[in-house]
Amino acid sequence: MARLNYLELPAGDVGTLKAFYGQVFDWQFTDFGPSYAATMSGDTGVGIDGDAQGRTALLPVIAVDDLEATLAAVEAAGGTVTVPIFSFPGGRRFHFRDPQGHELAAWVMEG
Repeated sequence: MARLNYLELPAGDVGTLKAFYGQVFDWQFTDFGPSYAATMSGDTGVGIDGDAQGRTALLPVIAVDDLEATLAAVEAAGGTVTVPIFSFPGGRRFHFRDPQGHELAAWVMEG
Protein backbone atom coordinates (compact mmCIF):
# COMPACT_ATOMS: atom_id res chain seq x y z
CA MET A 1 0.00 0.00 0.00
CA ALA A 2 1.45 3.35 -1.00
CA ARG A 3 0.75 6.42 1.11
CA LEU A 4 2.14 9.90 1.56
CA ASN A 5 3.90 9.85 4.90
CA TYR A 6 6.76 12.33 4.77
CA LEU A 7 7.45 15.84 3.53
CA GLU A 8 10.88 17.37 3.01
CA LEU A 9 11.52 21.10 3.22
CA PRO A 10 14.60 22.45 1.43
CA ALA A 11 16.56 24.78 3.71
CA GLY A 12 19.44 27.17 3.44
CA ASP A 13 19.82 26.98 7.22
CA VAL A 14 18.56 23.86 9.01
CA GLY A 15 18.88 25.48 12.44
CA THR A 16 16.58 28.37 11.56
CA LEU A 17 13.78 26.07 10.43
CA LYS A 18 14.25 23.73 13.40
CA ALA A 19 13.86 26.70 15.74
CA PHE A 20 10.84 28.06 13.85
CA TYR A 21 8.86 24.81 13.72
CA GLY A 22 9.91 23.93 17.26
CA GLN A 23 8.54 27.24 18.53
CA VAL A 24 5.37 27.19 16.43
CA PHE A 25 4.36 23.52 16.75
CA ASP A 26 6.57 22.28 19.60
CA TRP A 27 8.19 19.76 17.24
CA GLN A 28 11.33 18.01 18.44
CA PHE A 29 13.91 17.23 15.75
CA THR A 30 16.55 14.54 15.47
CA ASP A 31 19.73 15.54 13.63
CA PHE A 32 21.00 13.16 10.96
CA GLY A 33 24.28 14.91 10.25
CA PRO A 34 24.99 18.63 9.95
CA SER A 35 22.60 19.28 7.07
CA TYR A 36 19.51 17.16 7.84
CA ALA A 37 17.02 16.97 10.68
CA ALA A 38 13.65 15.24 10.98
CA THR A 39 10.64 14.99 13.24
CA MET A 40 7.96 12.33 13.38
CA SER A 41 5.44 14.45 15.32
CA GLY A 42 2.09 13.10 14.20
CA ASP A 43 1.19 10.86 11.29
CA THR A 44 3.42 12.56 8.73
CA GLY A 45 7.12 13.12 9.25
CA VAL A 46 8.86 16.33 8.27
CA GLY A 47 12.48 16.53 7.17
CA ILE A 48 14.59 19.65 6.81
CA ASP A 49 17.17 19.19 4.07
CA GLY A 50 20.06 21.65 4.14
CA ASP A 51 21.66 19.93 1.16
CA ALA A 52 18.70 20.05 -1.24
CA GLN A 53 20.99 20.66 -4.25
CA GLY A 54 19.15 23.74 -5.48
CA ARG A 55 15.66 22.32 -4.91
CA THR A 56 13.23 25.00 -3.77
CA ALA A 57 9.94 23.07 -3.78
CA LEU A 58 8.59 20.79 -1.06
CA LEU A 59 9.25 17.11 -1.68
CA PRO A 60 6.34 14.75 -0.94
CA VAL A 61 7.63 11.28 -0.03
CA ILE A 62 5.46 8.20 -0.55
CA ALA A 63 5.99 5.00 1.44
CA VAL A 64 5.81 1.89 -0.75
CA ASP A 65 6.15 -1.85 -0.21
CA ASP A 66 8.47 -2.59 -3.16
CA LEU A 67 10.85 0.16 -4.29
CA GLU A 68 12.07 -1.51 -7.48
CA ALA A 69 8.53 -2.34 -8.62
CA THR A 70 7.48 1.26 -7.94
CA LEU A 71 10.40 2.61 -9.96
CA ALA A 72 9.42 0.36 -12.87
CA ALA A 73 5.79 1.49 -12.57
CA VAL A 74 6.83 5.18 -12.56
CA GLU A 75 8.82 4.70 -15.78
CA ALA A 76 6.10 2.57 -17.43
CA ALA A 77 3.49 5.27 -16.68
CA GLY A 78 5.59 8.02 -18.28
CA GLY A 79 7.39 9.39 -15.23
CA THR A 80 11.10 10.24 -15.16
CA VAL A 81 13.52 9.13 -12.46
CA THR A 82 15.52 12.19 -11.36
CA VAL A 83 17.55 10.59 -8.54
CA PRO A 84 18.27 6.85 -8.72
CA ILE A 85 17.74 4.56 -5.74
CA PHE A 86 19.99 5.43 -2.81
CA SER A 87 20.28 4.33 0.81
CA PHE A 88 19.95 6.53 3.88
CA PRO A 89 19.55 5.80 7.61
CA GLY A 90 16.36 3.75 7.87
CA GLY A 91 15.72 2.91 4.24
CA ARG A 92 16.15 3.49 0.53
CA ARG A 93 14.43 5.85 -1.91
CA PHE A 94 14.43 7.43 -5.35
CA HIS A 95 13.07 10.71 -6.74
CA PHE A 96 10.93 11.08 -9.85
CA ARG A 97 8.93 13.60 -11.85
CA ASP A 98 5.37 12.88 -12.94
CA PRO A 99 4.30 13.75 -16.51
CA GLN A 100 3.39 17.30 -15.38
CA GLY A 101 6.83 17.90 -13.84
CA HIS A 102 6.04 17.53 -10.12
CA GLU A 103 8.92 16.00 -8.16
CA LEU A 104 8.16 13.33 -5.58
CA ALA A 105 10.07 10.52 -3.90
CA ALA A 106 9.22 6.92 -3.14
CA TRP A 107 10.82 5.14 -0.22
CA VAL A 108 10.87 1.82 1.58
CA MET A 109 11.82 1.34 5.22
CA GLU A 110 14.67 -1.03 5.97
CA GLY A 111 16.42 -2.14 9.09
